[in-house]
Amino acid sequence: MAAGGQQRRPVVALYERIADAIHEGTYPPGSTLPSEPKLAGELGVSRPALREALLLLQEDGLLTVRRGVGRTVNAHPPRRGFEHLQPLEELLGEAAQLRVRGLLRSTEEPTDFTTQHLLAPAGAELRFWESVLTGEAGPAALSHEWAAADEVLERTHPAFAEALRAAPPPERTSMLAVLAGASRGVQLAGHSAVSATLLGRRRGEQLGRSADTPAVLVTQVVRVGETPVLAAKHMLPTGAPTLPVLQSN
Repeated sequence: MAAGGQQRRPVVALYERIADAIHEGTYPPGSTLPSEPKLAGELGVSRPALREALLLLQEDGLLTVRRGVGRTVNAHPPRRGFEHLQPLEELLGEAAQLRVRGLLRSTEEPTDFTTQHLLAPAGAELRFWESVLTGEAGPAALSHEWAAADEVLERTHPAFAEALRAAPPPERTSMLAVLAGASRGVQLAGHSAVSATLLGRRRGEQLGRSADTPAVLVTQVVRVGETPVLAAKHMLPTGAPTLPVLQSN
């Protein structure tokens, strides 16, 4: 789902309310939603906003419009995607049996990307993990993940800082998986964006593809409160397993 601009926020919030109700079983697979007037009354919203949210739900595969019946919930609604902070290897690996193979574990100074997304000051040392996700068919995706500076993590999420230092073995673990495991009781907020690109020479070599292979680039930032604690880039070339994503902003 694409949603942009302040004027879309009420519709996005309504979309999420109905999507949550579908995934929680309030509207189970195969059931028919109430009529627009009745549903608008139940939700306390205007019919124009409801109609737009229902159209977006239909576009995203959660609903089907059947003539003479109305809007029904699909038997297999899409799984919640990247915005729920599930590690990429789990999202892609349910069907593809992917595993993480660490290519590089190091610290580095801020780049333009980490300065923008982690608000890292010049001279900071950021933990950086480069990993490839592989399966029976070979490399499927490439991940670059950065953690905020240790002093930021010690202040905002000390359990994550400790887990990063102790992650066993980090070469077979993604940074997001470490964050998820260390965050029980800690409320996280994530934002991701998706764009089209080409692999380029170096990434093509790492994934066994040509430099001009089309790819999807997913960028992600995870925050504790207002403080970003993790930023990532995930490169998925043509032919990679499907990534389920329901996006809102």
